[in-house]
Amino acid sequence: MLFSAAVIQSLREGKLAVIPTDTLYGIVCSARVRQAVERLYAARGRAAGKPCIILIADSAGLQEFGIVVSEADDRALQKAWPGKVSVVFDCQTDTYAYLHRGTRTLAFRVPDDEGLRTLLRNTGPLLVPSANPAGQPPASTLSAARNYFGAAVVMYVDGGYRESLPSTVARVRSGGWEVLRQGAAIL
Repeated sequence: MLFSAAVIQSLREGKLAVIPTDTLYGIVCSARVRQAVERLYAARGRAAGKPCIILIADSAGLQEFGIVVSEADDRALQKAWPGKVSVVFDCQTDTYAYLHRGTRTLAFRVPDDEGLRTLLRNTGPLLVPSANPAGQPPASTLSAARNYFGAAVVMYVDGGYRESLPSTVARVRSGGWEVLRQGAAIL
């Protein structure tokens, strides 16, 4: 899927959008804009101490967050990304406390959709929880997402019906995987 210049500009400006991902619809904002992150948490009713997954265009995007990956772990990442695997890394810096929410960990995913990776190359990393308020089922249609978020979201991008398991969440350790949440990908 190709994303319009208006979507790119809105995300760069720190606005919220609902977009299709390679798994589900996500409510997204720039991971670089602290105020946008706080608006996303408020719109979704997400628990303040629960971090979200960050979409990046490729593994080089980890460097922006000070994540250093060993050679063995990099080989494992190359097998999982792009894909439906969100990988948790330690993040000890307070610079990203608004993202790690005190957990001192961040989860990243390189999506398996070229159009989405192109969007990420144009916007930078995006925070991307599923498009639903806490405790509600994920929106499988754009109209369901609109019903959830209304005017709190500036841009809605239609990707048709979306139904999938969420991404698998895992840690990579010494080139091997520790699955924390089984989802759409099998490791």
